[in-house]
Amino acid sequence: MNRLLVVLLTAIALLATGCGGTGSDSGSAPSVSMPPSPSLADGTRESAPADTQATERKEIVTGHLMITADDPIAAGRQVVTIVEDSGGRVDSVTEQPGISSVLTVRVPADRLEGTIDELRGLGEVTSLTTTRADVTLQYTDLEARISALQASVDRLRGLMESAANTADLIEAENALADRQAELDSLTAQQRYLSDQIDLSTLTVDISAEPRRPDDRDSFWDGVVAGWDSLRSAIGDSIVALGVALPWIVFFLLGAGIVYLIVRLLARIGRRRPGTPGTPAETPDENPKVEADDE
Repeated sequence: MNRLLVVLLTAIALLATGCGGTGSDSGSAPSVSMPPSPSLADGTRESAPADTQATERKEIVTGHLMITADDPIAAGRQVVTIVEDSGGRVDSVTEQPGISSVLTVRVPADRLEGTIDELRGLGEVTSLTTTRADVTLQYTDLEARISALQASVDRLRGLMESAANTADLIEAENALADRQAELDSLTAQQRYLSDQIDLSTLTVDISAEPRRPDDRDSFWDGVVAGWDSLRSAIGDSIVALGVALPWIVFFLLGAGIVYLIVRLLARIGRRRPGTPGTPAETPDENPKVEADDE
């Protein structure tokens, strides 16, 4: 019995060992026989398609430059010269002789930094602010829509040329008119957006006195400003009174003359015909009363 038990245990151990080796071989076999991915081998997945590559960044740049100069008007004219030499243009100019000169200019985006550096030489720069707005998605969307509409317009024109009857021709013409109007609108938007991208907008504010956008007035500055306002208001009131004084005298004299005329007419109306100074006799209103008293 002991020998039989030993034989059985040995057989069971051999069977367990064989099954474990077979299982491990079957689990590793697929990983060994699996061929490498051809797309990874030739590197096709490593590079992105041409249409998904990053497009050129489109930005709209705006800026505000504040300068202090002794002669703002002369400095403003120099700004015009600098901007035109850089290939830009001047959209608006506002001048206050001896006080300030404000210009809105358009400068090529690739020359904005150099133009600002030249403008710094006109005086003391008190403030400079630039803002960049990314419009890449908007510009790309416009390009895609314009391309699709242009293809649709071309197809409709081909249908018009091959139209078999008048009804098909009229339908194609109406569809073409709608597509063409939408295409023209998108093209105009693209031109405007391209102009904003290609030419940066810069506001140049030149003043004779230093001005900073972050300056805060103190209490004393407020008192001085209030006193100046009060003095200006009193001076204006005195001037207005001087202007109105002749008219006031004229109206007072006119009112006095009218009053005298009215009084004179009232006296004449109260006078009655008869001898002046003799009062008219009035009849006895109560004769019976007098008789009773007697």
